[in-house]
Amino acid sequence: MTQIEVTFDEDTLRKVLLGDKGAEVLLEKVMNEVLQAEMTEHLGAEHGEQTDDRRGYRNGSYERTLTTRIGSLKLEVPRDRDGTFQTKLFERYQRSEKALVTTLMQMVLQGVSTRRVKKTTTELCGRELATGQFSEVG
Repeated sequence: MTQIEVTFDEDTLRKVLLGDKGAEVLLEKVMNEVLQAEMTEHLGAEHGEQTDDRRGYRNGSYERTLTTRIGSLKLEVPRDRDGTFQTKLFERYQRSEKALVTTLMQMVLQGVSTRRVKKTTTELCGRELATGQFSEVG
């Protein structure tokens, strides 16, 4: 198992401790570190490290916005040259936390109007989820 070390600069630490989105900033930072640790484990080498056990090379990253119960997280998902890396944090093409989508589905099933569900989602997550996203959970 890989050990993960999360470091904060002064500005980020201020946002976590004093801002109104502290949990969101903290979770985003931790999840990005976990993604990098997963890639290191997948490749068998740190960034720039030359070893005999290396199983591939990094190939940049792409930005993924993941909507969670505490807000939208901007994640930098690493890529490898072979395209074989898949994180365990979320599924490929997943845009919303499954627990959030499941909760919204339960609201609709219990008779809450879709208009009210959209309003609640916008207030909690900072963005509106389309009702078509309820079909993501399977």
